Parts: sequence; C-alpha cells; structure tokens
Amino acid sequence: MYTESMRISRSPTILFRVLSSLVAIVVVLHVPREIAAASDDIAASMTAAPLSVDQVVSNLVRRNEERSRSLVHCRATRVYHLTYRGFPGDREAEMTVEASYDSPSTKDFKIISQSGSKIILERVFKKLLESEKEAAQPEMRARTQLNWDNYSFTLVGYESSTHQYVLHVSPKAKSKYVYRGKVWVDGNDFAVTRIEAEPAQNPSFWTKRSEIRHEYAKLQNSWLPVRNESVSYIRLGGRATLTIDYKDYRLTETGGGSAAMPAFHADISSLQ
Repeated sequence: MYTESMRISRSPTILFRVLSSLVAIVVVLHVPREIAAASDDIAASMTAAPLSVDQVVSNLVRRNEERSRSLVHCRATRVYHLTYRGFPGDREAEMTVEASYDSPSTKDFKIISQSGSKIILERVFKKLLESEKEAAQPEMRARTQLNWDNYSFTLVGYESSTHQYVLHVSPKAKSKYVYRGKVWVDGNDFAVTRIEAEPAQNPSFWTKRSEIRHEYAKLQNSWLPVRNESVSYIRLGGRATLTIDYKDYRLTETGGGSAAMPAFHADISSLQ
C-alpha cells in the first residue's frame, strides 16, 4: 500500500486545487464521442491520403453513431493510478473500479479496492467518477462529441503502414470538456484509435500545461479505451501523472438496434 511522504498541513488548498484540475482533464476524453506539431517519425510516415478530410470526418461521425446505437451494455475493470511529485509534498494513490455502461447514457461505478493518499482518493478519483457520469448525459455529449458542430478539422496526413488518417482538431468553443490536438482514425472502421491532445481551456491557474494520450482498441464491433495517460505540469514546479488502464471488457451488442437481431456477449480478457 502506498504511503504519503509528508503532510500537507502547510498548504492543503493549493494541493487540492492542483489535483482537482486533473478531473476536467481526464473527463475531456471520457465524453462519448495542443500537441499540434507532428513528430519527425509521424511526418516521415505520411503519404497521400486516399480520402479528403470532409470524407474522413463524415465517415467517422456516421460510424460513431452506428457503433453507439449498437452498444447496449459494457462492463470493464479500470485501474486508476496517480503520482504527484512537487510542492507541497509528494502523493500517490491507486483505485480499482468496476465500470458499467447501459445505453443510452447510464454509467455506474463500483470501487473494488483503493490505497494511498486520501486526498487523491476522495477529491480526485471519486470526483472524477462523478464528473464522468455527468459528462455522459445527452446535453453534455451534444456539446462535446467529435463532429463538425463542435470541432474544426485539418488533415495532417495518412499513415499507409497502419492505414490511419491523422487529423488535427480544434474546438469551435472553448471549455474544459473539449480538447485540441491530433486524432488518429482507422481507415477501415473510421474509428478513433489514438489521441494526443491538451485541454482547450486550462482547468486551473495552478496547471501550467497538460498532455493527454489516449489509446483505443477494437473489441467486437466497438472501439473502446485501453489506456489513458494525462501528465500535468504545475506552476510551482510539480508534476502529476495519471494513468487509467482498462481490462476485462464484457460487451452486449446488437445488430444495429434491430429487435429481431439477437444480442451477443464476449468476455475480453486479452487486455490484461
């Protein structure tokens, strides 16, 4: 079990605000749907794209809607791990959660185990779960989904080796629940496979800069998160690293919502 390295009686409010800013950063990428410069490796792998940016985004939006209608139920295990290094003291905590989703917008969480800093457990992890429930509601989803209404898109290039389009996305309205950066879109399923981004709006004065990396994998007909890493650099010199690992997916899908099409189940254990 993790131990807290020093007390924060000197500045509990500062640490609370620093860590609480992570809640908005992570919820950005849990809404059911800037690292603007491509690295040398990415740029070198680009070739001429078979489709235009309009065609890619139109296919992405259409296929996302189809997958959303098809996914009836999802259950998975998540492991949240947060390490904070800096003023006024180091902190670390971990929480294992069983997460469930029922169409169209119900999310529930059951805490399986937890250890480490109480301020992280109570004021970051639990607040994060509450915020994710709110973000799943239709009103919030409509304002944050990855589509033409909420974002502007630019085609960065096409990775022929992986058959993926790379898009730069920029929100049309700033808020702490949208992001700007790059998304990778699978050229066959037109699903987001990877995101490298930052929040469009700084979630806290104490946060100097934040980086988000999110990875997805295909399970049955759905594309679901497998790992999320968020790194925040604090003005006072600290650094907070939050990771979320997803495993043991169990899905119920339909054949496009038809009542005559039986649902099927799968227990995905290969992501452990």
